[in-house]
Amino acid sequence: MPGLLLGDEAPNFEADTTQGRIRFHDFLGDSWGILFSHPRDFTPVCTTELGRAAKLAPEFSKRNVKMIALSIDSVPDHLAWSKDINAYNGDQPVEKLPFPIIADKDRELAVKLGMLDPDERDKDGMPLTARVVFIFGPDKKLKLSILYPATTGRNFDEILRVVDSLQLTAYKKVATPVDWKCGDSVMVVPTLPDEEAKKLFPKGVFTKDLPSGSSKLLCAFRSSGH
Repeated sequence: MPGLLLGDEAPNFEADTTQGRIRFHDFLGDSWGILFSHPRDFTPVCTTELGRAAKLAPEFSKRNVKMIALSIDSVPDHLAWSKDINAYNGDQPVEKLPFPIIADKDRELAVKLGMLDPDERDKDGMPLTARVVFIFGPDKKLKLSILYPATTGRNFDEILRVVDSLQLTAYKKVATPVDWKCGDSVMVVPTLPDEEAKKLFPKGVFTKDLPSGSSKLLCAFRSSGH
């Protein structure tokens, strides 16, 4: 099945959305971007996800991340569904969300991007779209991909966390350890010589000795929050 691999450039597709027709690269501009797909409009799990995404839209905006969703229904369906999503959030049931939803009624884009879940099918026997998360950098290249089955809702707090990690590690010579979150200490990338690391991080670094004899260099540099 076609799809995207890490480092691949996002296809510059055109699509109708709830905010008009877009060309994907123009939509992204110089921003980071998150494209997240949904099996179907009006389904309960998807409604909770888009509700959470709408609530977190200001946090993604702070990080210069443009959000865009995809579902295999029409723009009129998406607009009607937006009322449910806003009502679920306790807001006025209007047709507007803080991000567009792509209409992919014929599943052309879902197939092109490798988004279909072969084990989950609709009433007509057609494969549903899986819950894919694609994060693109300002260079339009895929930086992260997470694939959930249609039956499992995503954790948008985790998606924010990985955005923080991706943005930090894109510009600093560091990596983020297990369960890292913004404000925690980070790790110096293994390819960086110790002496250079000490110069880059004058506030201090420390090592953790391991039984194998290798030392992992940790950095006292703490990432700032948003």
